[in-house]
Amino acid sequence: MMISLRRIASAVALLPVLLLAQALLVAQDRPIVLKVGTAYDGKGKTIRNTTIVVEGSKILRIGGAVPPDAAVYDLTALTVSPGWIDTHTHIGYHFGDDGRNGGRGEAPAHAMLRGVDNAILTLNAGFTTIQSPGQATDKELRDAIARGIIPGPRILTSLQPLMETSGPPEKLRELVRQRKQDGADFIKLFASKSIREGGAQTMTDEQLQAACGEAKAIGMRTIVHAHSAESAKAATLAGCTSIEHGAYVTDDVFALMAERGTYYDPNIGLVLQNYIENKPKFLGSGNYNEEGFAFMEKGLAITLATFKKALTHKTLKIVYGTDAVAGAHGRNYEEFIVRVRDGGQDPMAALESATSISAESLKMQDQIGSLAPGMLADIVAFDGDPLKDVSAARRAVFVMKGGTVFENRRLSH
Repeated sequence: MMISLRRIASAVALLPVLLLAQALLVAQDRPIVLKVGTAYDGKGKTIRNTTIVVEGSKILRIGGAVPPDAAVYDLTALTVSPGWIDTHTHIGYHFGDDGRNGGRGEAPAHAMLRGVDNAILTLNAGFTTIQSPGQATDKELRDAIARGIIPGPRILTSLQPLMETSGPPEKLRELVRQRKQDGADFIKLFASKSIREGGAQTMTDEQLQAACGEAKAIGMRTIVHAHSAESAKAATLAGCTSIEHGAYVTDDVFALMAERGTYYDPNIGLVLQNYIENKPKFLGSGNYNEEGFAFMEKGLAITLATFKKALTHKTLKIVYGTDAVAGAHGRNYEEFIVRVRDGGQDPMAALESATSISAESLKMQDQIGSLAPGMLADIVAFDGDPLKDVSAARRAVFVMKGGTVFENRRLSH
């Protein structure tokens, strides 16, 4: 079964379209067979000239005969990989009808439909799972996509983040428990100022220890906005799961993170570039001022240099996140391009970051992030080979999530 996201996107504001999508997303009874010329399994292995047999929502097997009643997609001219994962994207952030950041004054339903737009663009780009750290409305979008009434990537959300003003340690423990009760999938913490403000630590060591300790005790992950080496070290020592951004992290802290198994999410290829590209739309919104934009211009070189430093720590687990905000959704692949082209990351390592390593950071490695029997059938195919030509990452032309084909722009079956 195949759903054209481009057709849906053109009419996404119409509720009948959502009802139609619900009807179209009925599970397919027939098995699906993907004929593959070149595939990367997400764990460093290349698979050639085989078939991937999908039954229901999962991969049944790789190789073997084509079932006589199967729907067959010939992907032999493309390059196949697991669906990509963005561990840090703000799916609800958008420009309003006035072209400005945030869409101030718009109706809640309108804002939600902007999130639907973003979800469709993201899935269309080959990202089948995302982690959105920061909005209460993420929950409704997550659940609607999970129910199958609208197309979009699988969403994990922190709901509202916690920060230094959220309260003393005991209050933070209470809020962590409350977030879980409210339906959050993980906890997001702000432990430092933004890169626009220098990135100094804001949450105290005790606050971080309380929040991350409580989260771990109740089985939740924690991702921490931390630009300075000081804040990243404090979060690592507190047992937090992942350090986000880390523009000023030093070698000794990267070594500590590697030793403790703390994940690192650098965000070097899209977020600052998107802010600068869309400066008029952000300027004057919150703390987006001229001084901040001047800092972001400098930040391009700072974050790239830090990423190159991180690559020298061979056991450091680097995940794939973009910090996509308004204007960036559907361009999540730019992070891959910058990491490989400018940062010097090995292309296969970058692909593993976007698939199996990110899946592991989400504690979903037994469901997504690799091509193997029993895994969810999240599969994307590119026009070209991203490992040989990074620009091919922009050309996802076939997208399957959980056994449903959502995009098939080149081929018929």
